Amino acid sequence: MRGSNHVGMRQFNERIVLQAIRHHGAIPKADLARLTQLSTQTVAIIVGRLLDDGLLLKQDRVRGKIGQPSVPLSLNPQGAFSVGIQVGRRNLELLVADFTGQPVDRVEVLYDYPDPDGLFASMAQGLQTLQARMGDLWPRTVGVGLTAPLSLHKWADLMGGRAAQALARWEHIDLPAEVQRLTDLPVVFAKDTTAACVAELLQGHGRSVRSFLYVFVGTFIGGGLVLSGHIMNGERGNAGAIGSLPVGLASMGSGMPPQLLQKASGWQLEQALLAAGHNPLLIHQAAIMDADYAEFTAPWIAQASQALAMTVASSAALLDLDAVVMDGSLGAPLMTALMSATQDALAQYRFDGMHQPQLLAGQVGAHARALGGALLPLHSQFFPDKDIFLKQDNP
Repeated sequence: MRGSNHVGMRQFNERIVLQAIRHHGAIPKADLARLTQLSTQTVAIIVGRLLDDGLLLKQDRVRGKIGQPSVPLSLNPQGAFSVGIQVGRRNLELLVADFTGQPVDRVEVLYDYPDPDGLFASMAQGLQTLQARMGDLWPRTVGVGLTAPLSLHKWADLMGGRAAQALARWEHIDLPAEVQRLTDLPVVFAKDTTAACVAELLQGHGRSVRSFLYVFVGTFIGGGLVLSGHIMNGERGNAGAIGSLPVGLASMGSGMPPQLLQKASGWQLEQALLAAGHNPLLIHQAAIMDADYAEFTAPWIAQASQALAMTVASSAALLDLDAVVMDGSLGAPLMTALMSATQDALAQYRFDGMHQPQLLAGQVGAHARALGGALLPLHSQFFPDKDIFLKQDNP
């Protein structure tokens, strides 16, 4: 994080100062100058502007050290806000994040499948609800980060029936354009699992782990990829798209090998519960691990963990990862059991000639996709590391 003392670098230097405070927490001006390599005078001018704009707060003076008492500066949580909108196959979530990246309010709508007509109506209502709740703070909202599966219409055949018909309609819908019609705020788009990976990068393990494969287990499993502290999207937005990873060998007469999403998605467990007359949305609740459901959860965990272990081993050989971070919208006890089984299954793979990445539980949780969406406008407008989003995805 190095600034420039050149005239005309005002906005860049402001972003550098904000980034330094975001990384290091409350910090006095003298330390800011040292970290950013800006002159003391330049930092003083920048800090004055940021205080006037309401983006920074002065903390209590620190006394008892050599020299004059220092005044640490911190980000003002109410300095700016952003909205994340996550469109999923089972739910719609709208989440407001403050300037520090912490969620402060959210609205969620559950459904059996995302029917476009009902979804946009729910989205408009959700935006109105959040605006009313925020009141006088709403004008400090700087943008909307929209997240959804990159191809919402694909794999519709797995859901079948009316769900398949509704999902098929999304092939011809320009989702960002439709959302932009609902708000005056600028809308940016990212693939849902990429957005979740962004949340983990900025608010979770990414603060200490440089390179990791991110795995998010929801209705369908997906992922993201961070290498050397940067999100990797790929030319077509498919980097880290582990849901499509084959988890078997093709052979004559046996057909194509299954993809990871066919073996380790919450969808398979949902369908097993539904066939037995249970609520399929139990997979998102802690009660799913009750003994009454063991006949459904045990086979799914065994199948999913084996497929995930193969994914981890294959990815480690190709990418030289520090870690694999697993998170999801499933109930926390189910996620814990899945991680434990995956760790056990990894013992069946050889890691000769490569580094076995550490398996870590995600720190953000079930709302990572919506939170990651909310972080996109904040970081594109206020922080210099916009290149963590190396290429904006298109739906």
